[in-house]
This record gives sequence, structure tokens and C-alpha cells, in this order.
Amino acid sequence: MSTLTRDGVDIYYEVHGSGPVILLSHGYSSTSAMWRGQIAPLSKEHTLVLWDMRGHGESDYPEDQSQYSEEHTVADMAAILDAVGAREAVVGGLSLGGYMSLAFHLAHPERVKALLIIDTGPGFKKDEPRADWNANAERTAQKYAQEGLGPLESSTAERRTARHRDARGLELAARGMLAQRDARVIASLPDIKVPSLVVVGALDTNFLIAADYMAKKIPGAEKVVIDGAGHAANIDRPKTFNNAIVEFLKRHSL
Repeated sequence: MSTLTRDGVDIYYEVHGSGPVILLSHGYSSTSAMWRGQIAPLSKEHTLVLWDMRGHGESDYPEDQSQYSEEHTVADMAAILDAVGAREAVVGGLSLGGYMSLAFHLAHPERVKALLIIDTGPGFKKDEPRADWNANAERTAQKYAQEGLGPLESSTAERRTARHRDARGLELAARGMLAQRDARVIASLPDIKVPSLVVVGALDTNFLIAADYMAKKIPGAEKVVIDGAGHAANIDRPKTFNNAIVEFLKRHSL
């Protein structure tokens, strides 16, 4: 269990196992704890690096809204890889973590050996659906501002396992990290050259179309639909999920 400090903000991360590095990022309002069921299988032959985004879990909760952004998140990921001595890694995550993994690839393609995109959307090409998404992000921010951490108790599996110091970080993260500004990430999908695995739970109806889209747009991408799983496919069906990831890594000698 370690922390690194970037521009005065402490970022929590943990390292398991040894070997080629896998960096996994959690979803919005979750934490690195959502990957507990992946530690044993993925650290057998790899170094598994998990972390808490700013405003989440054990990382810092800066009060400045400008400290929460896609750019800061991508830079935090790069700093973590630097901290563990990894020039490159298999990079992946769930939901917001998957989107940030795509954003990381866009910013640092030379540091990505492969992508694991789990129950994720790639953003929006058109302004209108992006505006709708951002309006929902603002409603989410207001919910945490008004209700504190209570809404997590009735949320999806990866959020119910999360422990945060307070809800202020989630409020700021919704406005600065969950909200989106442009189409750069979704436009970059056809330019991805590394092995990519798209995973989605069969019951995660909000992300089935997005998974199909990414599987078609990313050259050579593989897609796995996990029966009986919702938005947190790794928690709902851990054995099936873990097997899919391990087999993908073996298939591509990662």
C-alpha cells in the first residue's frame, strides 16, 4: 500500500505480485477495493497495480474543482506507472476507469501494451447526447452534495463496496471527471493498434450498445459478454470474468 504525491495531491495505489504490469482503474464513486476478486488470479504472473482516483477512497480530496479532470486522471495514471518502474503496461478499467484507460492510450499510446475495457462507454461523437450525459453528471454531483454517501448503499455492486471519507470528492469528481468536453476519445478508437478486450455484463443494458460499438471500431478488438452480470461484471461473475482476462493475456503473450 503506497501513496505518491503529484502537485500536492496524494494518490493511493497498491501493488500485488510480480511480472508484466497490469494497471486497473475503478469506476466513478467506487475504489480499488472493487478489484479484490481479481488480485489472486491476475497477480500470479503479473504485477497488478490498483489505485484510487482523486476524490475517492484513500486518495486526497482536493477542494479545488480544477484538480478534477480527465487530464489530471491520465497524469495520475502515468505517475503511478513511473512509481512502479513500468515503461508500459496492460491498461484497463471499469466504466469511468475504462474511459480513462482509453484517454490514457490517446495521450500515451507508447505506454500501453493492451487495453481491458470493461462495462464502459467511449464518450459521444455528437454534442446533444454529450450534453445529456453532462446534465446527468451534474445531477449526480448535486445528489452527493445533498445526500452525502447514502446513495451508494442502493447502487451497483462496485459502489456498495466502496469506502470514502466524505461525499465532497464524489461531487467534484462528477463535475470534473465524469463530465465530458469533446469527442477526442471516441474518435481515437480506429487508431488503437494494441490488443483490446471489451467486456460487458449481459444485464448491463446501458452499456451493451457501447460495447458493440467499441468492438467494431477498435481494430481487432475482442468482445466478451458475461451472462448473469450487470455493471460490475468482475464482481457479479468473478470466475467467468477472471477466466476471460487470463485467457486474453495468454492469447496475446502479455
